[in-house]
Amino acid sequence: MNGLLLVNLGTPDAPDTASVRRYLAEFLWDHRVLDIPAIGRFFLLYGAILPFRPAKSARAYQKVWSPETGSPLLHHSAALTDAVRAELGQGWTVALGMRYGRPNLQSALDTLENSGCTRIFVQPLYPQYASSSTGSTVERLFALAGQRPATPNLTILPEFYDDADFIESVRAVAAPHLDAIKPDHVLMSYHGLPERQVQATQIAGTGHCLASGACCDRIETVNSRCYRAQCYATTRALTAALGLEPGAVTVSFQSRLGNIPWIKPYTDELLPVLAAKHKKLAVLCPSFTSDCLETLEEIGMAAKAEYAKLGGELHLIPCVNSSPRWVQAVVDRARRAAG
Repeated sequence: MNGLLLVNLGTPDAPDTASVRRYLAEFLWDHRVLDIPAIGRFFLLYGAILPFRPAKSARAYQKVWSPETGSPLLHHSAALTDAVRAELGQGWTVALGMRYGRPNLQSALDTLENSGCTRIFVQPLYPQYASSSTGSTVERLFALAGQRPATPNLTILPEFYDDADFIESVRAVAAPHLDAIKPDHVLMSYHGLPERQVQATQIAGTGHCLASGACCDRIETVNSRCYRAQCYATTRALTAALGLEPGAVTVSFQSRLGNIPWIKPYTDELLPVLAAKHKKLAVLCPSFTSDCLETLEEIGMAAKAEYAKLGGELHLIPCVNSSPRWVQAVVDRARRAAG
């Protein structure tokens, strides 16, 4: 029996302050997310973040939380899991795990092992590699595996930032929306990362990352695991697949936290610049496979309202979620890995 574990980042159990506080405490205690010494992480988390941020984040979650389906990220991830399970059929057990929150990775591994899986293939649902997402997921999975008397046979499937099936899945969802909207410009807004986390993934001693404006123009050995370089590679692939002119597309990075430098350009700072030139803006968020707080509230509500104040129209394009082409892409990746 083969097992497929789909992993997404996570979500609180409910859109209330207590639930969000528990979620943020788990998320931000991860040394790969807040990559500072433990003592500093403790005081930052419990002294500056958790006393204030959960209430604000809970209000944001309340805007996107559905009475029928709950968390949008969990809803879309579960729908993808169900569809992939149905398509793979006999010989496979498919489980969903969240790096933070529930269903957690421990319970997902239990489900797969209790189903008699002798091989477990793990697909993190993050298109681009980042230490704080893919890296953290892999570290946690191997730690959990190492605690078991019989360690499971885990195979981690790689990131898919320019995989032809992923790009086609995004194109299949985005193209009808773009045809209907007929935007003046397209913004591809990716989740941001601190600059130091990006620089840490380059080959030591090269000084390549963020050293020039052209450092992300192509994927090379030196930056093959660089999140920013992979985001630009995704953009190039999607620009071609959607038949867009390179000058009609802008890249930006959203969701920064704190005062340290994050990778640029920042989405919120670009909006006034774009609004001065383009009345109708379409936004894709290709670092997410499931619509979530960052896409629906941060872009689809907050950024949309800001763009309207600037005199423009902002249209959020949905993520691939559980669309048929993306379901097939995940199934095909699993089957290829299993041989």
